[in-house]
Amino acid sequence: MRRKGFTLIELLVVIAIIAILAAILFPVFAKAREKARQTSCLSNVKQLSLAVLQYSQDYDERLPMLYFSISPQTIVYPGGNPSTGVMWMATIYPYIKNIQIYSCPSWNAGRWSGNYTGRMAYSINDNIDGRLLGDFKSPATLILMADNSDEVSSMSYRLYPNPSIDSATGLFRSVIPDRHNGGANFALVDGHTKWYNVAYGSHRIGGLDWSP
Repeated sequence: MRRKGFTLIELLVVIAIIAILAAILFPVFAKAREKARQTSCLSNVKQLSLAVLQYSQDYDERLPMLYFSISPQTIVYPGGNPSTGVMWMATIYPYIKNIQIYSCPSWNAGRWSGNYTGRMAYSINDNIDGRLLGDFKSPATLILMADNSDEVSSMSYRLYPNPSIDSATGLFRSVIPDRHNGGANFALVDGHTKWYNVAYGSHRIGGLDWSP
C-alpha cells in the first residue's frame, strides 16, 4: 500500500503558520528577557542607593560629593589605575565591594572601567551633590539616582535634570534613557527604588522631583 505524503500546499501552510507564530512569540520572548534584565538592574540601583545612604550616615547625614579633587595626592581605586580625583562611585565602593553592580545588564557600553574615564551606567542627581539629608522636605519623591548613559550625558557620573527637545516630535524628552521597556530604574532619597516610564512628552517623570 502506497504511503500518503504531504502536498506542497500543506507544507506551505505549515511553514506559514510557523512563521506567524514566530513573529508573535519572538517579541514576547525579547520583552520577557528585557524584563529580567530590568529586574537585575533595579537590584543594582537598590544596592547603590543603599550604599549612598550608608555613606551619608557615616558622614553626619551628608550625601557624597559627585566629584572632588585630592591633587597632588594620588589614590588607587578598583581597577588599579591611579587618580588625583574621586567620583561618587569610588567614594561608596567600600560599602559595595563589587564592581559589577555599577553595570547595567541592558547597556553593554555601560561598564565602569575603574579609571573614572569609563562609561557609567548609573548617575546621581546633580541637584543633591553633597547635600544634607535633613535639607530634603520630600525624600519619597526626590530623585537620588537613575539609569544614565554617555549617549544622554557626556558626564555620565552626574544626572542632569535639563530636558532636551526631540527633533522629530518637538516634545521634551528626559535625560534618562528608556532602555528598560520604555522606562528606567530610579532610586529615591528615602531609599525605595522603582521603574518609571520615561516616554516623550514631559520632563516630569511620574511626579518625581529633580530639586529639593
